[in-house]
Amino acid sequence: MTERKRVVVGVAGGIAAYKACTVVRQLAEAGHSVRVVPTESALRFVGAATFEALSGQPVRTGVFEDVDQVPHVRIGQEADLVVVAPATADLLARAVSGRADDLLTATLLTARCPVVFAPAMHTEMWFHPATVQNVETLRRRGNVVLEPASGRLTGSDSGAGRLPEPEEITTLAQLLLDRPDALPFDLSGVKVLVTAGGTREPLDPVRFIGNRSSGKQGYAVARVAAQRGADVTLIAGNTAGLADPAGVNVVHIGSAHQLQDAVSKHAPDAHVLVMAAAVADFRPTHVATSKIKKSHDPNAASAPSIELTRTEDVLAGTVRARADGQLPNMRAIVGFAAETGDANGDVLFHARAKLQRKGCDLLVVNAVGEGKAFEVDNNDGWLLAADGNDVALEHGSKTLMSSRIVDAIAAFLGSRAE
Repeated sequence: MTERKRVVVGVAGGIAAYKACTVVRQLAEAGHSVRVVPTESALRFVGAATFEALSGQPVRTGVFEDVDQVPHVRIGQEADLVVVAPATADLLARAVSGRADDLLTATLLTARCPVVFAPAMHTEMWFHPATVQNVETLRRRGNVVLEPASGRLTGSDSGAGRLPEPEEITTLAQLLLDRPDALPFDLSGVKVLVTAGGTREPLDPVRFIGNRSSGKQGYAVARVAAQRGADVTLIAGNTAGLADPAGVNVVHIGSAHQLQDAVSKHAPDAHVLVMAAAVADFRPTHVATSKIKKSHDPNAASAPSIELTRTEDVLAGTVRARADGQLPNMRAIVGFAAETGDANGDVLFHARAKLQRKGCDLLVVNAVGEGKAFEVDNNDGWLLAADGNDVALEHGSKTLMSSRIVDAIAAFLGSRAE
């Protein structure tokens, strides 16, 4: 059961205010006490009654309401987390200047908990020097300002400045409730290449050989790295319809060969490679051009034989390319291993052998089995380093685990810079 925390959801006056309803609902359903503090402009988009019904708490906008309870001080003081979604250009500017002319800005001044701003505005406003400077100032003060998504904006416009999807906002909010220091803006200028999801190796136009990977862990690593300031490219295989993380360049692929091509294309510019994809070890040697039919002849063989060929080892190939001087920018290579124990050794025995065999700098290890690693929201495991340092990754959400992994990457980069 998630520990019940007090979360304030601030809502500024933008068209994306309707998405705040889902943020409130998801946080409340997670078991948290949610108080909505909108601006007057926000209530022109979504009425107070909606927020009150979703949160179960009264909605106020001014500092002269319920004065006996001193809400302009108390709400911020008691909060475990403040999330402003959407955070308009105007709200960001008022937060930077320390305005306290309504209940939301007063709450921001009194809050001593993590504060998250989820920006939403037109592209021109997001990239305007004033907004850029305001974002930098808020981050420098210790606030978390999420990278916005790219996509359809108001009217026919499209570009950067779209509010991240509510599920992404609540996922990152829960991360900060679990780890208040999980999203420092410390990877600016670092280019990170992440692979995620399973590959599908075609057998005929209908069938394929695949695996159970959902892509959730790789997506979580990409999401956390991007929100810590990294320039992230995500190469995504089969991911069961996961939404693209905000602020991430996503390249969709299908097979192991396509994944290898995509890594080869993007790796030369990357400083970090995180190989979280579950790449098929084998593919059919021959791919039928038409659907393989089931024979109705009772004397025919029960099933056709499938000859398999090894796929390319993308991780090992990248390690070799770096060693050969072909990837001069690459400073860290992180592998993933989904392992099971057997008669020859336990999970860690096989993982250490894989780390040595692959030659990567860090290896994230998961024990697989029923309800473990694949197609689940929570995970645990170990983080093995080439220098022999092993760290246990405690059980928790895949986003929480990703924050630990990105911590290790940041520390590794820092040690190499010394």
